[in-house]
Amino acid sequence: MQPDPADVERARRALGITPVSWRAASGHSAPSNRRFVVDLPDGSTAFLKIAAFDYTGQWLRSEHQAYELLDGEPFLPRLRGWDDDGEAPVLATEDLSAGRWPPPWDRSSVDAVLASLDAIHAFRPGDALPPAEDNQFGVADGWTRIAADPGPFLSLGLCSPAWLDRSLATLVAASSAARIDGEALLHFDVRSDNVSLVGTQAVLVDWNGACAGDPLLDTASWLPSLQAEGGPSPETILPDDTLGLPETASLLAGFFASRAGLSPVPQAPHARPLQLMQTKTALPWAARLLGLPPPD
Repeated sequence: MQPDPADVERARRALGITPVSWRAASGHSAPSNRRFVVDLPDGSTAFLKIAAFDYTGQWLRSEHQAYELLDGEPFLPRLRGWDDDGEAPVLATEDLSAGRWPPPWDRSSVDAVLASLDAIHAFRPGDALPPAEDNQFGVADGWTRIAADPGPFLSLGLCSPAWLDRSLATLVAASSAARIDGEALLHFDVRSDNVSLVGTQAVLVDWNGACAGDPLLDTASWLPSLQAEGGPSPETILPDDTLGLPETASLLAGFFASRAGLSPVPQAPHARPLQLMQTKTALPWAARLLGLPPPD
């Protein structure tokens, strides 16, 4: 394909060399970034993300900050280059298109992600990254939002109004007690489309949500989508008696549930279906942990 000449110049500045060929890379079919795999004159390849909107430009700047801090760690791609002309930043990273992108999930691929999460959570970013409570994907308002306007959530048909009335106070209390803060590095957007399996290593991409916080939040947020994609249930990864787990599961269920029934996002058409998929597994999980009856 023939990219826009302005993008060719941006790539040249980011990489220090002009790509010889370009091909579009997949990414939710969302227009938020222009994504390419490019061939370089030395025979290597690189993956490019070029911001299509102001807000995704800010996301790429946040992601570049994480890459500069973490470059060389095995759990993320190598940084290949960066350019920011103030209009459409370009992030160039290692091309992982030859890796295996789940699903399907098997025990070895689940274990690979868990091993990478252990390494991620052992890293201490200090003040180099924002705290989780200030993250752009803020999670603290889900059940409170539903209490104020239950209509969008109830429209999903995942529970009756009577079940919500009986359960809402418990969900709000648990969610508000969840621990978010901490010193560990969090990826904070762990799901299959952000995981490439390269040999025995799970490499995570899309680091624009990276922050410092409680590692339980990071691991637990992955498990609803893992189960929905045919992987193991959350209980096989995090035992029910894990300290703080009921509160964290309630927090996550509220995050997904409060968003899944909202209007579609034109720049991210995958978002609402993904949130619905996660709600369908996160809500029963939170109910079990809190001793609530199953959603009816």
